[in-house]
Amino acid sequence: MPFSTKSFVSNLNIGILYLLIVSSFGIYGILLSGWASNSKYAFLAAIRSVAQAISYEVSIALIILPVILMSGNLNLIHIVLMQESIVWFCFPLFPLCIIFFISILAETNRTPYDLAEAEAELVAGYNIEYSGILFAAFFLGEYSNIFLMSALYVVLFFSG
Repeated sequence: MPFSTKSFVSNLNIGILYLLIVSSFGIYGILLSGWASNSKYAFLAAIRSVAQAISYEVSIALIILPVILMSGNLNLIHIVLMQESIVWFCFPLFPLCIIFFISILAETNRTPYDLAEAEAELVAGYNIEYSGILFAAFFLGEYSNIFLMSALYVVLFFSG
């Protein structure tokens, strides 16, 4: 059965730009949560976390450019179809695939790059003063960003 683009709810022509914009909204939440807790340590941790997130978003955007150039389109469905017809982009762009994976780990504050939280110095990073449902909301946002970045990684390099 041939692949049809009509079966999708949303088929944006600028899908990659939309995902980059949505993933960068988390920076505002981190910075405002550190500021709103009215603690200088939480605010410093928030600035530290925002600086790390912004620096790796630049590398993610620059790594996505060769994928866009190889597919010739910003549409995610077109990128998947291009990889199905020719070759997965992880093979010709193998170094970029590895660097993108490392950038995702740093962007989402996973184990080798979780310095933004720095439990030994700052107790829990920017969410020192939060507990209960607000603390759960921070982790819900963090894990949804992990899911979004993982899905983007699979779509861009492994044909969706």
